[in-house]
Formats: sequence, C-alpha cells, structure tokens
Amino acid sequence: MDTTAIPPEIRYQWNSANIPIIVRSGISGDKLTARLPYRPDNRGWLFGLATGRRKPEVQWAPVEKAWKLPVSWLNRFVDSGLERYGQLYVVQPYREMEKCAPACRNAVGHDCQCSCMGANHGAGDGSGWFDVSETFSFRWGPQSAAIRLMTRKA
Repeated sequence: MDTTAIPPEIRYQWNSANIPIIVRSGISGDKLTARLPYRPDNRGWLFGLATGRRKPEVQWAPVEKAWKLPVSWLNRFVDSGLERYGQLYVVQPYREMEKCAPACRNAVGHDCQCSCMGANHGAGDGSGWFDVSETFSFRWGPQSAAIRLMTRKA
C-alpha cells in the first residue's frame, strides 16, 4: 500500500512511534504493511512468525519505514503483536451498507418512516440498490479505511 494514500484521520496513528500498526489495503496482490516501534530484534520476531519450511516473505521498505508481510500473516501478526506489545492498530478496507426500501424510494409524498431517514425518499429505483424484499433494499457505499485499536486481554 502506498502510505501516502493513508487517510488523514489515520495518519496520526501511522506516525505514532509507540503503538504498532498494520495496514491491509484490500487490493489484490498488495502485501500487509506493518510499522513497529523500534526494537533491535524486530526482524527476528517477524521471521519467527513464519511457519513451515518456506522462506518467509518479509521485506523492509525503507521509504515507508515499514515491513511488508504476506496477507496470510494478518491473524498471526495480530495475535503475536498483542502478546509482544499489548496493543496495536489494524487498518482495513471498509464499506458502509445503506438500507432503504422500494416503498420509500418510489414514494411521492414527504412522509418517510424508513431507516434512511428520508435521504432516498422519492429518488427512484436507480443508484445500485439491491432489493431483497418489498420492505428491504441495500447498497454498499464507497470503500474507505477503518482503524481499530486492539488491546491484549488481561
């Protein structure tokens, strides 16, 4: 992932030197990008996450000052990272789901009792809605990044 594409609301956590952060871009072929607080044994710890006989695919990205890891290592990294550091940030793609109903989108008046709270009232059936039934439709919003702080359980 090009770290210049990290949204501004996440940039503060990316630049933090105290809490590790791992980014999954969701783009096919992209590796995980992990930024760790400095410890002299970081390389050895990351290589220790590898399982099996295959040589680990761990690379240092000097421009980003971060590690590139296989996507399949996400769970291993999070579990081991929580044990090692106590907490870490996970950044992943996120798409919000909007809910509405055909009766609302096809309405004529101004009275709306739908979960969209009138945002789609009378707008018609276009704009990518998927009708599940006469009373429920959904569509996915644009992709953005979500961040969450994970903490080791006591």
